[in-house]
Amino acid sequence: MPKEKYKNTSFYLFISVIVFVLFRFILTGAIPLLDKTEARYAEIARLMYETKDWVVLQIDYGIPFWAKPPLSTWLSAISFEIFGVNEIAARFPSFLMAIGILIIVGIKVKKSKLSFYLPGFILLTMPEFLIHTGVVSTDSALGFSVVLIMLSFWEAINSDKRLFWNYLFFIAIGLGLLAKGPIVLILTIPPIFIWCLLKKGRFKEVFLKLPWVLGFFIICLVAIPWYVLAEQQSPGFIDYFIVGEHIKRFIEPGWHGDLYGGPKSQALGMIWIFLLIFTFPWIQVILYMLWKGRQTIFKNKWVSYLVLWLFWTPLFFTLSKNILHTYIIPVTVPIALLMVYWWKGYQKKILLLSISSIFPVFAIIVFFGFFLNGTLDTYANSDKYLLYDQNIHTTEKEVPIYYWKQKSYSGQFYSAGRAKVIQTPKALDSVMKQHDKLFFVVLNKNKDEISGVFKERLTFLESNYKTSIFVYEYFP
Repeated sequence: MPKEKYKNTSFYLFISVIVFVLFRFILTGAIPLLDKTEARYAEIARLMYETKDWVVLQIDYGIPFWAKPPLSTWLSAISFEIFGVNEIAARFPSFLMAIGILIIVGIKVKKSKLSFYLPGFILLTMPEFLIHTGVVSTDSALGFSVVLIMLSFWEAINSDKRLFWNYLFFIAIGLGLLAKGPIVLILTIPPIFIWCLLKKGRFKEVFLKLPWVLGFFIICLVAIPWYVLAEQQSPGFIDYFIVGEHIKRFIEPGWHGDLYGGPKSQALGMIWIFLLIFTFPWIQVILYMLWKGRQTIFKNKWVSYLVLWLFWTPLFFTLSKNILHTYIIPVTVPIALLMVYWWKGYQKKILLLSISSIFPVFAIIVFFGFFLNGTLDTYANSDKYLLYDQNIHTTEKEVPIYYWKQKSYSGQFYSAGRAKVIQTPKALDSVMKQHDKLFFVVLNKNKDEISGVFKERLTFLESNYKTSIFVYEYFP
């Protein structure tokens, strides 16, 4: 590539990364917390912030949430302490972790005399990474922990001195255990173990260069205290979390033991479809380059390390039906680093940069299209606007809010925990007799369940594509 063309490419990478990062930060405040997953974790963090219970996570007042460890919840709750309870504060820790990944891989790539922004551009143009940057979820913390584990192990093994990386490896394992539990070990230790098998003497090198005894105590110090306290204060947590979430969830299709949601049954091997779609177009190029150089893959220790990191996660989830597309987040970084490795010799850089820019540019156009024409409040999967348009979060604090059959997590969050559930017509009649005024929220598909007697007493206020809100007022 001519020198001038390379400079222009570098400038394009710089501008694109800045634009995509700014766009993603704008979304942290412009889009309401979305049901179910994101609003759920934001509400769990809000409850932690409100109740000051930093040990037992709660999905509602007094109801423990055993499904996940606390790291992402701690971070959002701390953010609420600093910035107040709002969308940006809830999402800010996840956004920072994504930026942290961009910086870490950028610094690593810069040593190869390539643009600091190249891996950032690759990551931000992968649909999965861009979508999940700033999303309130445990997968952000898990992905960050996996990156720290895998890169710190590599740096520690390839250095003749004991540096911070040698200890960061164990710190990151502890953080991973607090991010999503033992799954962090399942996603990282096997590819490292297999990589060590590829060459004689690597196991010896690993045992000599990493401080295993001290490292074990570091892991215990970082992670174990919370697990002990959580089981003491909420008996049954360990059994549900370890046996249920880490064994039954993956071996039982449509697992019905989930206390906090329905089964997520996918076709076998769906993880590979997620990989091909949500890391487009980079995974397709990587697969081509791997096939082209298939005879030398395992002769290069860096390429073989990244390949094992990349393919172990989808291999592990191949036989699991209970999966989500977010499970591929940990493999976005090895895809980016493999692409960087082949970048200098790749001939169609401009074409690839153009194709990869399609998704983020499309996302920007779609968002501002919805935002400018005022339809975001109608089509967002959130009850924020329904509640806020009635000023229930400010001037109407004393007015109760009831949901028919089930309340949404966004409703819980945006009502500051005031939303309650009514299950039967008798209960609805009872609360109407108790209050002079109340707000009543119901899914549009369930509106026919409300009898005409009650409909006559309810005044329609507003609706979006899935939910409607009514008001009941008694005038003596």
